Amino acid sequence: MNKTVNTDSIGFVISDVARLMRTAFEREVADAGFGLTKGEARTLVHAARAGSVRQNVLAERMSLEPMTLCAYLDRLEARGLITRSVDPDDRRAKRVELTNAAEEVLRRTRKVSDILRITASKGFTPEEWDDFFEKMKRVRDNFCEKKST
Repeated sequence: MNKTVNTDSIGFVISDVARLMRTAFEREVADAGFGLTKGEARTLVHAARAGSVRQNVLAERMSLEPMTLCAYLDRLEARGLITRSVDPDDRRAKRVELTNAAEEVLRRTRKVSDILRITASKGFTPEEWDDFFEKMKRVRDNFCEKKST
């Protein structure tokens, strides 16, 4: 039996890139002095991307346990960066929304994202990077389609 694993397979490479980017993002956020933990910063970015979203949906999209997300949201709410309200369609559910105060923090996180994009795209022409990015979005969409069927 061959126990050799191909660590250059697509799954390993994508997993490694995601881990390295997440680690770099967390380091840059800490160095920038946002005053947020890495989990809080990640939560804020995901909430911005989602818009008004149910708390349980946000936890699922972030691959977090609901209680872990709840702790991040508690701290973000205490800082005035998000609000939680009862979902009018289901009183048991809470909706998460950003406040105006979150915009400054998000502006700063966009700068961090720009730094990471520059690092990630070294050695690519702008056209190559755009092509790569479009193909990665297509891979993501392929999995999203499979999940919804």
